[in-house]
Amino acid sequence: MMNNSGTITSYPDNILAKGITFKNTHNIPPIFEDPPVMQALAAEIHGDKSVFYECSFYGLQDTLWDTTGRHYFHKCYIEGGIDFIFGYAQSIYEDCTISVNMGVYEPQLTGYITANGRGSARDPSGFVFKSCRIGGSGKAYLGRAWAAYSRVIIANSVLSDVVVPLGWDSWNYGKEVRNIEYVEYNNSGAGAGTSHRVPWMKKLSGPALRKFTDISYVDPEGWMKKLPNYF
Repeated sequence: MMNNSGTITSYPDNILAKGITFKNTHNIPPIFEDPPVMQALAAEIHGDKSVFYECSFYGLQDTLWDTTGRHYFHKCYIEGGIDFIFGYAQSIYEDCTISVNMGVYEPQLTGYITANGRGSARDPSGFVFKSCRIGGSGKAYLGRAWAAYSRVIIANSVLSDVVVPLGWDSWNYGKEVRNIEYVEYNNSGAGAGTSHRVPWMKKLSGPALRKFTDISYVDPEGWMKKLPNYF
């Protein structure tokens, strides 16, 4: 998949960005046609070993293409309405604010926060949200499967009532939900209740969960400490 709509595209490895705002206003306000919004990336991240600290990402559809590689987002703000964190990367989002803006720009539509594209059981990639805040305006699913082995884990986070009760959508992979790995653990807030979640949502705890929430998931060799201005 190629895209040329990104405000910034990052290919190199070993990148640290701090305090930068990335924005794409193409769909804002949206043009009421069919489709009403189009793909418009604020950032496209390809390189391995990339860190974003106190950065902001603004868009409506496909705000952040977390494409490939191992990435760490810390204290970032990410805003959008449709698949606004998507890709195939192996990433941890820690202490980040995830803000849905569908209620502002397209209140008649239900949004999607993530669209993860993990493609096989052997693929180590996935999106991990740790100690984050998920809120905003309107309604949205936590994610929909962009591939048959889509993986998103949300732990120790606060979820507002922006999250729809079902939580997750299998999208085009309804016959393969046994392979989809969507996990919620120890979350709080009005949208954190799991009694009405999709029945195929997975459960992880203990060492099986720490495998993903520990920083070693993206940094087993300690590469972040070698970056300039390490925080």
